[in-house]
Amino acid sequence: MKNFILDTNVLLHDPQSLFRFQDNNIIIPITVIEEVDRFKKDMNETGRNARQISRILDTMREKGSLASGVTLPGQGTLRVELFSENYLKRLPVDLRVDSGDNRILAVALDMRDRFPDTELIFVTKDTNLRIKADAIGLAAEDYESDKIDIQDLYSGTRSIEMTPEAVDRFYGQNWLEAPQGLAPNEFITITDSSNASHTAICRYDAESGHIVPVRKVPKEGIWSIFARNREQSFALDVLMDDSIKLVTLVGKAGTGKTLLAIAAGLHKTAEENIYNRLLVSRPVFPMGKDLGFLPGDIEEKLTPWMQPIFDNVELLISGHESEKRHSKGYKELMAMGLLDIEPLTYIRGRSIPNQYLIVDEAQNLTPHEIKTIVTRVGEGTKIILTGDPYQIDNPYVDSSSNGLSFLVERFKGEKIAAHVTLTKGERSELAELAANLL
Repeated sequence: MKNFILDTNVLLHDPQSLFRFQDNNIIIPITVIEEVDRFKKDMNETGRNARQISRILDTMREKGSLASGVTLPGQGTLRVELFSENYLKRLPVDLRVDSGDNRILAVALDMRDRFPDTELIFVTKDTNLRIKADAIGLAAEDYESDKIDIQDLYSGTRSIEMTPEAVDRFYGQNWLEAPQGLAPNEFITITDSSNASHTAICRYDAESGHIVPVRKVPKEGIWSIFARNREQSFALDVLMDDSIKLVTLVGKAGTGKTLLAIAAGLHKTAEENIYNRLLVSRPVFPMGKDLGFLPGDIEEKLTPWMQPIFDNVELLISGHESEKRHSKGYKELMAMGLLDIEPLTYIRGRSIPNQYLIVDEAQNLTPHEIKTIVTRVGEGTKIILTGDPYQIDNPYVDSSSNGLSFLVERFKGEKIAAHVTLTKGERSELAELAANLL
């Protein structure tokens, strides 16, 4: 059994963290309770988590005194530890300044010395605080219950070497028995073992147990867009498949994630009439220093955040109109209710049926926010989430703990979900060089 002292940011990140330490002892310094209290009136994700953790702790009081300790469902214990000014005197001189972080460290140090036979671990998501803890001899760890090693993130694709006869048989009958170990809707490049240029691209159909060809793009393209590489062919295949309800596209800047998703959505909505509306949304996070409050009404305020989406839609509309004179214009699609572009701010509580929903820049969302969004999906809706885990503007998540990576790993075994990692930039030669070199 171990003693775990939780920092404020752990509780604000995951209110359920109290129940994720099995049969160990959870200790919460009283300073953490005070810091949580400061966030409870916020109307954002942090505020909601602060209110939730307060409700959980209040419910725990029914089991007994939190100061003495109460039993958790996993047979561990939970207690709130008070702070004494004498504790600060035991810290190094540089850390004796009375601050929230130093008070928490002082409590952790006291608990370690008071119970020397029980291993104590200080858990915090604050990198600098982990460094301070280590400097004073405390074992410190990050909270990693929902972290995904980005290097091991499911790619959605693999290559398999086969005999020349097997490759020929695939082309002849348009299917092959699938080898063991494939995930539903995983893409495969099969290669002739004696001729590396003799290849085929296919997808594992879990329903039939076969690997089947990737669908061909019509000669007029998907809203005049054509796949420029193998990964884009994979992406268009699942974007156009109505049986796949959740698609995640991960890739660096310029790989075409958003453009392909919007092109498929416009085709399915305005051309095939499969969905009632194309809804494109993205979280509101600035890159670099925020400009502060913006003037104007709600539409004018949101224009800077939504401009990347407008740019992609305008590019597709203009390209499609040059090929098809009677195509609906951008404003007409908006007026007819076939296209809507909005932020994610107000999605909580909504139900979104029969729509083609695209969530751009999803790497800036937390796992809980991703859950909130996906659980809004109603009957007949297809949701696509795009993003680059290495390009994050949200200070509270990283490449391993963001909601997009979390979603990819959790849904990789589901038949109604598909994932594609795009690696080759197609925006321009300069953009590709910048993505690789900078």
